[in-house]
Amino acid sequence: MLPSRILAVLPLLTASLAQTFSTNTNPLKVKAITGVYTGVVDPEFPGVRQFRSIAYAEPPLGKRRWMPPVPITPSLRHSHANRFPPPCPQYLSKNLTTWNSNITDFAIRLQGQSLLAGNMAQTSSEDCLYLAIWAPLNATASSKLPVALFLPGGSFVTGGVDVPYQQPAPWVQRTQRHIFVAANYRVNIAGFPWAAGLDTQNVGILDQRAALEWVYANIPSFGGDSSRITLWGHSAGGVAVDMLAHAYHDNPLAAGLVMQSGTAMVNISHPDPSHANFTFVARNLGCHFPSDPAAELSCMRQVPMQLIQNFIGQYRDNGTTTPVLPLFKPLPDERTVFFNYTLRAALNLTARIPALVSTTANEQSTLTRYPLENVPAGPNQTRVDRETVDIFVCLASNTTRWRDAQGLTTYRYEYAGNFSSLTPLGWMGAYHGSDVPMVFGTYDTRGMKRAGDVTGFQREVAGRMQDYFLGFMEDPEGGLEKMGWLPWGREGGRNMIRFGSGGVVERRVSADEVDDACMLGRGYNSSP
Repeated sequence: MLPSRILAVLPLLTASLAQTFSTNTNPLKVKAITGVYTGVVDPEFPGVRQFRSIAYAEPPLGKRRWMPPVPITPSLRHSHANRFPPPCPQYLSKNLTTWNSNITDFAIRLQGQSLLAGNMAQTSSEDCLYLAIWAPLNATASSKLPVALFLPGGSFVTGGVDVPYQQPAPWVQRTQRHIFVAANYRVNIAGFPWAAGLDTQNVGILDQRAALEWVYANIPSFGGDSSRITLWGHSAGGVAVDMLAHAYHDNPLAAGLVMQSGTAMVNISHPDPSHANFTFVARNLGCHFPSDPAAELSCMRQVPMQLIQNFIGQYRDNGTTTPVLPLFKPLPDERTVFFNYTLRAALNLTARIPALVSTTANEQSTLTRYPLENVPAGPNQTRVDRETVDIFVCLASNTTRWRDAQGLTTYRYEYAGNFSSLTPLGWMGAYHGSDVPMVFGTYDTRGMKRAGDVTGFQREVAGRMQDYFLGFMEDPEGGLEKMGWLPWGREGGRNMIRFGSGGVVERRVSADEVDDACMLGRGYNSSP
């Protein structure tokens, strides 16, 4: 169930919806529980209204730094949601990667700052707990459209809503049949501090749950159906989706899950009982209280976030070797994040809802060490294949198998497209995240494509993927099966669809072609 603070106002929302849409002649103005919001229309997508910045929690500033999110209270306050929100505090590495050199449309917008700044992103802010909504222009409260809530990736240290490739206006414009929401959440030390003075550590995951609760309560005002919310994440966002499905297994609020290139079967470190990473940062920033965690925390709340982010980021950039590595990601607290997800699965402690689980064929090509010595040649493919299997294929395979053992409907796909509009270097192949702009429609957006690079075949693949994702959103349990896509394990087969390989839009193949590299140690094909 929703928290009592939201349940108390749901009747007021229901009573006011009819009046909201009968008296309001401006389709860009919407009254929700937490306020009245006026959105915008991008002329390039005239059938889509965009509410680019809506707060779902109070700003986590001052004493709220590192505390669980405080939901926005009911209000009639009016806000113009014209600009995308600032991403949560994050650092821009000075070291070259494929992401900050070759595929920069996956990065947050920086308004002129270099992606290689070696500094905290100037567009980021602690006041960042906002979400964005893309909805058909003519959607009303009676539309009851399926809804996606997207959690961006970024290894839990970067990312946010304002990422060019992850803004789905082209897709919503094309279908006019669904609503898409994307949410910021705190990352790095802002979201996962592991400080001795705190009772709750994984506040970034709690942010995501707060965003989901806001969507569940408020999305009917925008034309959405609260009973058809798909919780969707890519990479770290996919891991988080799976974590939330376990942490709130008895009240998921979602009807379906999408885990693109990430599940909770990742190897999670043990808790840090000494809280050494936080203390190491605190000591180096003048907050040295070796026997007083409360004083350490109080002191660190007074340190500007830019100093904190820059110390951690520059320390890592410089490759400093010490016994302490200041890395801040989810760590098991056995409340929100668990150490043994295999055990959770065996105990049936996960949300019993359908899931779509995926990988790309050459996941690790853009995540392994950047080939500075010979960029055109690329990294060692043998290493890339090994890391792709270990880090991604095994997670997807293990998640699929334990879900099937629990009788949970699970669909699998592999994206194998290699299109020059998305892949500036041939060796990248179907790299990590390259399926995202295909589904969102941003592969073909003005300003993000190279002239003449988008082919008719690429549009066919993207259109088919978009249709399938919409089918899943509309009916997570059986929508894809009605379209001819069988769940994994149905009729005894390891059913999987492969998109974009060998000039074919889609192939129905056995997932064993991918999973056997993990399960049986067989060779892996990164270009099927």
